Amino acid sequence: SGSCSRVMTPGPLVFDRALHRRRLDRAAGGFGQADFLRARVAADLVERLETVTRSFPVAAELGARNGLLGRALADANAGVATLIETDLSRAMLAGRSGLLVQADEERLPFADGSLDLVVSALALHTVNDLPGALVQARRALKPDGLCLAALFGGETLIELRQALLDAEGELRGGAGFRVGPMLDAADGPRLLQRAGFALPVADVDRVTVGYPHPLALLQDLRRMGETAVMTERARSPLTRGVLGRAVELYAERHGRPDGKVTATFEIVTLTGWAPQARGSGRSVAPPA
Repeated sequence: SGSCSRVMTPGPLVFDRALHRRRLDRAAGGFGQADFLRARVAADLVERLETVTRSFPVAAELGARNGLLGRALADANAGVATLIETDLSRAMLAGRSGLLVQADEERLPFADGSLDLVVSALALHTVNDLPGALVQARRALKPDGLCLAALFGGETLIELRQALLDAEGELRGGAGFRVGPMLDAADGPRLLQRAGFALPVADVDRVTVGYPHPLALLQDLRRMGETAVMTERARSPLTRGVLGRAVELYAERHGRPDGKVTATFEIVTLTGWAPQARGSGRSVAPPA
């Protein structure tokens, strides 16, 4: 829905990055219990890379979380020789070996022209300046380097968003933001082009998940470290009454015959190449 999607541009800070890091730190121990979307995205990104007839000697992952994508790349024929895993949360990187760097996706630590591939799975939707983050990724790439990033799009959690807004409006006469703004998929190619990438492509995977209860969805979001971190989020706590009414509305509107409720996750995958003087003519298409 256009009303809840936006292109993130420089200006007022939309997301509280320090709070996001604390939420990820807290989620690190149980992250594997709710990494099914990352598993789906990892398989998709690996499949895309396997279609590219070239190797990537040095790659960096932004927002590596529990290392699922790194393991998938290591097991695949994706041409990645060396992978540097970065994450905003040090706790997410703890307990495994490899080239691990705590780094903020808004301030990448890589020298210009030092990488052959930048890849990211569901981590860039909470940066305050997405075009700026993409510019940094493009600068870090060598000529003809590839950026391949999947992030949540604007239709993500549309059911929860509307139930919370309506419940709070009904009981309090007004509502605050409790689900963050996300990328409108239609803006993806323009963002990549604005960041200086050649052959910009954006495509969408809409995933519908069945949960036994809306509260089970909220539990998964906590396990993912994806609860609200907006700087202008609702300051008043979510009361038991408002939450209870939101759960009722959610179940009424999105209940399924099997007794579960539906939750939508929209995954937008951005693909762009760092340009060469003559252009490479390369492209990477979504798997059939």
